[in-house]
Amino acid sequence: MSLIVQKYGGSSLADAAKIKNVARRIAKTRKAGNKVVVVVSAMGDTTDDLIKLAFQVNKDPEERELDVLLSTGELVASTLLAMALHGMGQHSISLSGAQAGIRTDDAYSMARITDIDPSRILKELNKGNIVIVAGFQGINKDSDTTTLGRGGSDTTAVALAAALKAERCERYTDVDGIYSTDPRLLPKARKLRDISYDEMLEMVSYGSKAVQPRAVELAEVYNIPFLVASSFNSNPGTLIHKEVSMEIVNKVRSIAYDLDVAKITILGVPDKPGVAAKIFVPLAKAGVSVDTIVQNASVKNITDLTFTVAKSDLEAAMKVVQPIAKAVGARQCIGDPQWGKVSIVGSGMQNTPGYAARMFDTLSKAGVNIQLITTSEIRITCIIERVKVKEAVTVLHQAFELDKKN
Repeated sequence: MSLIVQKYGGSSLADAAKIKNVARRIAKTRKAGNKVVVVVSAMGDTTDDLIKLAFQVNKDPEERELDVLLSTGELVASTLLAMALHGMGQHSISLSGAQAGIRTDDAYSMARITDIDPSRILKELNKGNIVIVAGFQGINKDSDTTTLGRGGSDTTAVALAAALKAERCERYTDVDGIYSTDPRLLPKARKLRDISYDEMLEMVSYGSKAVQPRAVELAEVYNIPFLVASSFNSNPGTLIHKEVSMEIVNKVRSIAYDLDVAKITILGVPDKPGVAAKIFVPLAKAGVSVDTIVQNASVKNITDLTFTVAKSDLEAAMKVVQPIAKAVGARQCIGDPQWGKVSIVGSGMQNTPGYAARMFDTLSKAGVNIQLITTSEIRITCIIERVKVKEAVTVLHQAFELDKKN
């Protein structure tokens, strides 16, 4: 008898009919002879609605109370799903994150899982129950409720799969797999049969919203096969795993993009030891994540420094950087929110020349100007004007023939 962890997203649980549909899918898996642990997100837009409500009663809600409030969305979904399964004659029990043994650090709204005690879950499985766990939450050392950040239910599911030594983790949502690019942007996008952990992590780190990045990291660390599929049909999904059958014809697997990019440029920066640390250490302490960093060649010990942050972090970043730039003697600090990024991703690009050249040539012919470039072994990313992102994705998808079957 196999143990499978399934995770269902909010769109799959948006109303009573959809909850019953999910219950039927879970019951089918159980009747096939498997032990099943299910992790759920909050129904539909519940989390967003709770956040709006919190800010209506207090413009600056206390972090602890906000986490307690937001955790209730998953509790509602888990109990309703357990009720639906009971109505179908399936023994099941709902558990909060705390009851499921999920322990975290003290970082409210973005907590990290530190430990999982799976004994309660195993006890319920041995009773013959389907176990429904509220995702996105745990408790810290003081037994206070914490939440894991956006997409945290994905992380809950993979972490439980690791702790329970599950055969695999399955994530069900309103899309039926991972595509060569966002099919909502480009209908010609092709669904991938499988993809490696490294490729998936690059995709989600550089724009794709398909899976929570921390979930992919955990899956890779514990070598847990991770299926992404739809809860609304029985189409084959995409398996994220270690060994991927290499595509012989095309070594680029996908095009990722991100519209949430802002660029900060500090002009006339003294080129001397310690200046970069004076800028980036305070940004890190302020919780601002920096992506691409480019420093021009020094002329007479003066240089220009450019880096990118999420558009939503631009205001906070400028508040940190502007006084520092003035203090170190820089000439000017400019923030610009009108940027995006486009990336080609594929492990087959390693040690194979020509991919960067083809990418740059394709963008040039489409009239897309590149501002910044950053790379890894399996990814090339260009920072471009936001208004050009859709066109860039379209021409790159065509240039690398990603709409063709292998």
